[in-house]
Amino acid sequence: MTGVIIARPGLLSTVQDLGRWGSQAVGMPVAGPMDVYAHRLANLLVGNPPSLATIEATLIGPELIFERGSVVAITGADFDVTLDGAAVPHTASFRVREGQHLRFGRRRLGTRAYIGVAGGFETPIVAGSRATSLVAHLGGHEGRALQAGDRLPLGVPVEGPVRHRRGAGLTLATGTTILRVMAGPQEEWFGPAALDILRHGVFRVSPRSNRMGYRLEGASIPRSTGEEPISEPVPMGAIQVPPAGDPILLMADRQTAGGYPKIATVISADLPLAGQLAPGDLVGLRICTRHEALTALIARERQVLHVTDTGPLP
Repeated sequence: MTGVIIARPGLLSTVQDLGRWGSQAVGMPVAGPMDVYAHRLANLLVGNPPSLATIEATLIGPELIFERGSVVAITGADFDVTLDGAAVPHTASFRVREGQHLRFGRRRLGTRAYIGVAGGFETPIVAGSRATSLVAHLGGHEGRALQAGDRLPLGVPVEGPVRHRRGAGLTLATGTTILRVMAGPQEEWFGPAALDILRHGVFRVSPRSNRMGYRLEGASIPRSTGEEPISEPVPMGAIQVPPAGDPILLMADRQTAGGYPKIATVISADLPLAGQLAPGDLVGLRICTRHEALTALIARERQVLHVTDTGPLP
């Protein structure tokens, strides 16, 4: 089966699908995309179901060589991208022919780009998913980040006619990224002063951050007790507070369970914005209600599904 050759891997490029759900109880991390919105949109633009695998490229993008013609879309972070030297559109499908080189250049905004290809990347399925888990060293291509010389097989496109589609990318912040959160589940472990810091503080993503989680620096959050809760499952977006007070925002490669108290959780609608953060970026947290979180999620779902079909690709 023909595929895509990795000529240059970029800084951190991995194969990701929607994640390895259903196995956290036996200690298996979920993994999956840091920005699930961009991952889903990349698949929709090339006619794939959202579950197929894409390439997630971080900060410095890869160079790919296509062994067969296909339809490609790039979403998420905004990079200068060329196909044999000609610029290609962002958040829109385009045709790639056999032997052509897709190259990422300067990054303008955001951190992670997603490369969707018609038919998806057919790396081996491990525990029900193709997602690369860097902490567990499984999934994707040999359980690791992509390297020069790797070859990723391509699946068979789901649909027939090749279509030109455009989507709606997220509006990424150029300054402080505001993430809406809901309080809890250990809200009672923190006093009013801690919640005020959470609402009004500005945090910086630490260089000690990765796909497991972001360490947030700049405002220490005090606890009202020195005890630790019993370890329990942790979702993506949970904000843990260790004894030192510097919060940790858990992300796609998070551990399956954690014992630090969680003061808040980023709402689902804003998790893609969190997925576009890099070390040094500024973050503000704003507490919202359950109704506001549900309303935001409905709006986000409508946004990702708003794909415009303008006809056959040339």
